[in-house]
Amino acid sequence: MQIIEVTGYAVRSAVITMRRRGIPLEFVIFPMLHVASPTFYSQVRLRLRDCDLIVVEGIRGRSAGVSALTLAYRFAPRRRRNGLQEQRDDLVLPEGVPVINPDVTAAEAAADLRALPWWMYALLMVAAPVMGLVFALRGPRAFLDEDQEIEDLPSTLRAEMMADNPVEHAMTDRRDQRLLDALGAIYSARHEEEMRVAVVYGAGHVPAIVSGLWNRHGYRPREAEWLTVLVPE
Repeated sequence: MQIIEVTGYAVRSAVITMRRRGIPLEFVIFPMLHVASPTFYSQVRLRLRDCDLIVVEGIRGRSAGVSALTLAYRFAPRRRRNGLQEQRDDLVLPEGVPVINPDVTAAEAAADLRALPWWMYALLMVAAPVMGLVFALRGPRAFLDEDQEIEDLPSTLRAEMMADNPVEHAMTDRRDQRLLDALGAIYSARHEEEMRVAVVYGAGHVPAIVSGLWNRHGYRPREAEWLTVLVPE
């Protein structure tokens, strides 16, 4: 199942609705990119108005290591000619819909990164701002790279190797576990209710969300809607 699709002319994100037969509670997963066109964020916001609860990503607090990593995507939107925006809650989250954030703290995220081999951690801290400058200079076309594609299961050896990267595990494992525990608590408390729970998380977390809801609670993907993330000029 495709989550992020990259073609020669656009990047698209699949909004996935997961249901379980006989259970009225449904989960709607919004795979997000930290940098996208303003239209993408407005389309997400529009659809979130129809949800009853939003579970949102967002590391709480600050740390130098986490801030250094975010430079990989914070530079690109600063060049107005790129026509891109950085994801912010005020652009995405509609008023009046309850929001919960089960994400880790900055201290926890930094601790997971520091558990990497020292040379890998040092390389990561140097590479992130360099990548940010590359994205800023190349503009939206920097995102038309097949490595940006995400599927629920790796479809190539390269994708499998990237998914098994120690850095990827350090950045996602604890956060995925927290999220799935939160979704499990929602399911236990409210599975008999007619409600739509939106999960607004980075696209890289979505394979774990899909498999977790499937394996833990018997949910299956039933619908998908493509939203255009960006179209380079």
